Amino acid sequence: MTVWICRTCAVEHADTSEPPEVCRICADERQWVPASGQAWTTLAELAGGHRAEVHELEPDLFGITVAPEVGIGQQALLVRTPAGNLLWDPTGYLDDDVVAAVTALGPVVAVAVSHPHMFGVQVEWSRALGGAEVLVNEADAGWLARPDRAVRTWATVARPLPGVTLHQVGGHFPGSAVALWPAGADGRGVLLSGDTVAPNPDRATVGFMRSYPNKIPLSAAVVDRVAGAVTALAFDRLYGNFGGTVPAGARAAVRRSADRHIAWVRGDHDQET
Repeated sequence: MTVWICRTCAVEHADTSEPPEVCRICADERQWVPASGQAWTTLAELAGGHRAEVHELEPDLFGITVAPEVGIGQQALLVRTPAGNLLWDPTGYLDDDVVAAVTALGPVVAVAVSHPHMFGVQVEWSRALGGAEVLVNEADAGWLARPDRAVRTWATVARPLPGVTLHQVGGHFPGSAVALWPAGADGRGVLLSGDTVAPNPDRATVGFMRSYPNKIPLSAAVVDRVAGAVTALAFDRLYGNFGGTVPAGARAAVRRSADRHIAWVRGDHDQET
């Protein structure tokens, strides 16, 4: 069985005798197809030169990274709870060692993503972890390139396990989502935001974009809507999908950053340009 993986985004595609002509996710304006053209790989091909590792970020929250990076290079996050674990924004590569390390932290109940760029090899992760549910927001289900019986669609709010909720907030994609973990940050609450709300390098502000690599902004109205949905949740710390974080005061940082974005796109600061 050949599961084709796009070299640019590392999203898995269904088993076919030949790979697809193009990855639809990368052909979309939010991503890109390299100048050299569409290229594909497989887990077997990647296995020779890549390694996935698990590291603790805070009690009961773990990051999973791949070196060298595969595709977009996201850091997956694993939330551990007494009722089981959630794998969030899964990587585009896995191996026996990382599966063993993840399994040692407890049973994974669900695999979920912030948006289609983060699908990675989510079905492969599910199978390696004993058939965990793969949760895909129904607004973005059309981007799913590898259907599987483990996939379940959801809308608005999902509760993959007690103590963790998924919230559809839109923006980057219509189904863009965040995961709320109230027990995180010593009970002050943690938000796993992917790049639906992307932490900036200053660790004090966040960004909102339709496309980060192609620099397509979101409108003031959409940013206000996304920020309103996010700040309706209770959290103090925020983790993105590339290692960035707002370690404290993140809820206020989202509102403050949204107001800044809105002011700039509205023209309030045009005299400074």
